[in-house]
Amino acid sequence: MTLSRDAARSVRPLVSIVTPAYCEAENLPRLHEEIALALAGEQLDWELIIVDDGSVDATWERVVALRQVDDRVHGVRLSRNFGHQYALLAGLVHARGDAVISMDADLQHDETVLRRMYETLSARPEIDLVVGSRFVDGASVGALSPRRARLSRIGNALSSAVLRAEVSDPLSGFFVLRREVLDEVAHALSGQGFKILLDILSSTGRRLAVIELPLEFRERHSGQSKLDLLVALEFAMLLADKTLGRIVPIRFVLFVLVGLFGVVVHLAFLAAALKSGGLPFYWAQALATWSAMTVNFYLNNKLTYRDRQLRGSAFAKGLLSFWLACAIGAIINLRIAELLYEQGALWPIAGTLGAVVGSVWNYGITSTFTWRAAPRPAHA
Repeated sequence: MTLSRDAARSVRPLVSIVTPAYCEAENLPRLHEEIALALAGEQLDWELIIVDDGSVDATWERVVALRQVDDRVHGVRLSRNFGHQYALLAGLVHARGDAVISMDADLQHDETVLRRMYETLSARPEIDLVVGSRFVDGASVGALSPRRARLSRIGNALSSAVLRAEVSDPLSGFFVLRREVLDEVAHALSGQGFKILLDILSSTGRRLAVIELPLEFRERHSGQSKLDLLVALEFAMLLADKTLGRIVPIRFVLFVLVGLFGVVVHLAFLAAALKSGGLPFYWAQALATWSAMTVNFYLNNKLTYRDRQLRGSAFAKGLLSFWLACAIGAIINLRIAELLYEQGALWPIAGTLGAVVGSVWNYGITSTFTWRAAPRPAHA
C-alpha cells in the first residue's frame, strides 16, 4: 500500500525551512534546487516557506512558479518591507514542522549542513537548538570581508551580555530549533533587529542547550547585502530592549530621543526666523514648531518605526496624523504644566511633568494611528 503525502507526513518527521526574501528573485530557483538535493531521501519530509518581504522585483512571481512545480514550497507575501525579523516571524507562524530551520535566501548558508543540523537535533533530545556557526573550529568566514567579519565578532561580543546560552555566533541566521522551544519564547520576542537568533537566546526564561556546527559562509550569489547603518541601529535596540525593556519600552526611549533632537531643531529654526526672516515671534514660533514636528516625523519613520515605515501616500497621511497628534499633545503639555504651576509646583517640575504627559500622549496616539501594527500577510 502506498501512503498519501499527508499520511506519509504523519509517520515521517517534517522539517520547516523558513526563508525571508527581499529582492531575491534570482536566488530562489537555485535555493530550492539545493535544498531539495540536500534533503533528498525517504527518511525526512520538508517544506520551504519563502516570505516575500515587500520585494520590488519578481520575487513573488518566482515563489508562485516554484509552488506550481513543488507543493512543498509555500509563500507568504508581505504588503511592504517590514524587515528581516518580522518576515521570519511571519513565516514561522505558518511552519508545521516539529523542527524549524531559519535560512537566508542569498545562498551564503551552506545547504549541505541542513541534514546534519536536523539529525543532530533529532538524536539529542536534551538539545534545544543547533546553530550553523562561523566561529567554531572547522568553520570559515571566507565570504565575509575583513570589515564584516570584524563587525560580526564585535556584535557577538556585545551580545554575550544578554545571552542565556553558550554560543560563539549568536548573530548567525542559520539554525534549527524544536517547535516547543519556538512556542516557549514566541510571546517574549521583541520583534526588533536583524538577528532573530539573538532575540530567541535572550528571551527564554531558562538557559537553552545549544550545539554549534561549523559553517562555511559563502559568497552572495546575486542581489545586494541588506546590512546598513539602520540594521546596526536595530541590533543596538534589541540589546537595549533585552537589558532595559522590562523597565521602559525601548521604542518609547527612541521616540523621546528623537523628540529631544526636535527641540534643537525647533530652537534653530526659531533663531533663524527671528534673525534673518524678520518674522514676529508668534509666527516664528509657529514655523519652528511645524518644522520640528516634520523633522521628528521623518526620523521616527526612519528609525523608531523602521519596521512599520510609511512610504508613498501612506507617508503623507501619516505626516498629517502626526501633526494633529502632536498639536493635541502640545495643548495637553501646556494645560498640565499650567495647572501644576497654579497649584504651587515649581516651574521646572511643572514644565517637566507637562512634557512627559505630552510625550506619552504623542507616543501612544502615533503608535496606534500613525504607525499602525503590520497587517496580516497573504500566503500561497
